Amino acid sequence: MPFGFYIIMAAQFFSALADNALLIAAIAALRDMQAPAEYEPLLKTCFTLSYVVLAAFVGAFADSMAKGRVMLISNSIKIFGCGLMFLHVHPLAAYAVVGLGAAAYSPAKYGILTEYLPHRLLVVANGWIEGLTVGAIILGVVIGGTLIQPAVSGHLLAFDFPVIDTGIDTPGEMAIGIVALLYLIAAIFNLYVPDTGVDHKPLKKNPFYLLHEFRHCVELLWRDRLGQISLAVTTLFWGAGATLQFIVIKWSEVALGLDLSKSSMLQGVVAFGVAGGAIIAAKFVTLRKSVRVIPLGIAMGIIVLIMNFVRDMWLAVPLLILIGGLSGFFVVPMNALLQHRGHILMGAGHSIAVQNFNENLSILVMTGLYYAMIRADLSIYWVLTLFGLFVSGIMYLIRERHLANQRDRDDVAHLDDTAH
Repeated sequence: MPFGFYIIMAAQFFSALADNALLIAAIAALRDMQAPAEYEPLLKTCFTLSYVVLAAFVGAFADSMAKGRVMLISNSIKIFGCGLMFLHVHPLAAYAVVGLGAAAYSPAKYGILTEYLPHRLLVVANGWIEGLTVGAIILGVVIGGTLIQPAVSGHLLAFDFPVIDTGIDTPGEMAIGIVALLYLIAAIFNLYVPDTGVDHKPLKKNPFYLLHEFRHCVELLWRDRLGQISLAVTTLFWGAGATLQFIVIKWSEVALGLDLSKSSMLQGVVAFGVAGGAIIAAKFVTLRKSVRVIPLGIAMGIIVLIMNFVRDMWLAVPLLILIGGLSGFFVVPMNALLQHRGHILMGAGHSIAVQNFNENLSILVMTGLYYAMIRADLSIYWVLTLFGLFVSGIMYLIRERHLANQRDRDDVAHLDDTAH
């Protein structure tokens, strides 16, 4: 890998680390102001909405200038959102601003991979990016949780800079200040992201033109024989993955008798599996072989059904690692294939924006269906069964669609099969 790739990874890691640490700080802020409990999941909704609502604009923005500059501007928006929380703006509004920065950041961080690296390295690059992102999620939650602990925050607040009055007087302000430093580190790495030398499209001022262009890009990617398969898989994966986070918490409380703190730790177990599967896929799967991993998606849905019969922790942990591993192994090659097709058809930024729109819309829809089932007082075992059958059934239909496309014309043969 060229050295610039490690700069990109470092920038992504610290930015994602700060995003997830800030989420815990935002939850703590809501509790300090005695906000209703249902406001806490709304933080995720406010963060995700920007990916859907602004999808038509962030892709064009990312393709209008060097990706490193886009990442720097987007990271600055995140710092601004973090600052709003420090100034006691309502956490929902402040975290929505951070989501705006994240929505603009995403097309740049993935789009630069297709501009900077040869196609044969896309799978391995995605494996490392996804693995680092999962690591940042786990470590970010740990850092956020540690910073709001009274003992830790007390020690940090006891430290005073000579002469300088920082204005940090509460545990929440201390946590937000540390998160702002993480964003600042990411911004420093953004300054050194390499310029790929790719020509950029001038940003159109007319919003209706951008909406029309985005609609055209969505149709173009869904009509492409390989693009539609990879987009369908990643859209299902992210919707299912977000829903599985809530399912694991509820299931572990009912089946294993764990409290919320220990249930949340099991999410980390799944995340470690995802990271492991992503790294293995990066090592062994080439771009041409990426479509061969689709059956693993079918298998993952079936294995989820086994959770209905697990009542012991020693069985639950390896099962969740296996589910996470299968997820990471099949989504990374699909992600690389989607980026490859999108880069060829419409440009990297537009392609990632289309991907983000579909994936985050899937998250909103599938988590909404989950809440509807829980609100209807449906047993978690029924929820698990319906979830597993749904994932396996959709993956089976995607595989059948791909086989039909291949019988009509072999598009896979044209993909790069060079070893990493």
